[in-house]
This record gives sequence, C-alpha cells and structure tokens, in this order.
Amino acid sequence: MYPFIRFIKEMVRHRRAGGLGICDMHVSHHRCWPWDLDPWMELNNGRTLTLYDLGRIPMALRTGLIAVLRAQGWGMTVAGNSTRYRRRVRMFQRFELRSRFIGWDARFLYIEQGMWIDGECANHILIRSAITSRAGIVPPAQVMQALGQPAQSPPLPDWVQCWIAADAARIWPPAM
Repeated sequence: MYPFIRFIKEMVRHRRAGGLGICDMHVSHHRCWPWDLDPWMELNNGRTLTLYDLGRIPMALRTGLIAVLRAQGWGMTVAGNSTRYRRRVRMFQRFELRSRFIGWDARFLYIEQGMWIDGECANHILIRSAITSRAGIVPPAQVMQALGQPAQSPPLPDWVQCWIAADAARIWPPAM
C-alpha cells in the first residue's frame, strides 16, 4: 500500500520550508519500517522507488512546481528511471533522502535522488519525468517559463546523456 500518512507528513512538514531554486537540493530524513522490508529483512527494492516519492514531491512543492501544475491543470509522471543499489537499508535504520532536478531536454525533466546512511550512499536513482496535459507532454521550456525560470537547462552530466542515448536505442515495444 502507498505510504499516504508518511507522504502527508512530508508535505505538511515542507509546505512552510523555504523555497528552492529549480536545481537546489531538497533533503529529508526517514526511517525504514518493518512494512518496508522484503523477505531478506532489508528495504524492498520496489518500496525504495515509492519512498523516493517522499523526497521528489516535496522538492517539487518547494521549487514552486506543484503550484504551477495545479494552476495549469498539468500532471507529473515518471517516464523512466535507472536505480543503482550499493548498501542495504535495514529495519529501523534512519536515512537521509537527497533530491534535486539536474536539468531537462526538449521533452523531459531529469531528477537525481539518493538515500544516504552515515555519509554513504546506499542507493541512487536517475528519474526521467514528464509534465503532462490533456494534449500530451508539456515541453520543459514551457514549464520553466511558467515557473519564471530560464528555459535553457543547465548542462546535463555526461552519465545522464549516456543514459538518455542508451535508453533511446532500446527497442520499443520489447521483442520478448
């Protein structure tokens, strides 16, 4: 089940936090609860993706994106991701969740997030996100204009550009 109570708590906690620039870091703190575990008694990989919402959506709130989405009748969706797991997150462990927009291209916004324990990154995700309307994907330049931000993205890191290229080469629909 989606962690609605945790989500509401994060939104309430951060609604009065200071605003963020579009590429500034949002930091939040969380705990791995028993219902987040898999059979190996560590944070479930699917739950990890859900917990990233607890950083990404409050980050969007603090950058002003949520207000723009509501005003325009737009939505925000995950259009792809790549996750790297490096350290186990165990029951009752506290972790710091770091979230930030790193740039955009003609169609998508790119977000990176990481879960940190005692100064070490336990896992890291790159998310390709789309802003959507009834007509389809809203160009990020239009979103940035609505936010009062420059339409031009900061340069995307090489590793992000390589991921975009690799994902574009992927066959769709898959030949399974």
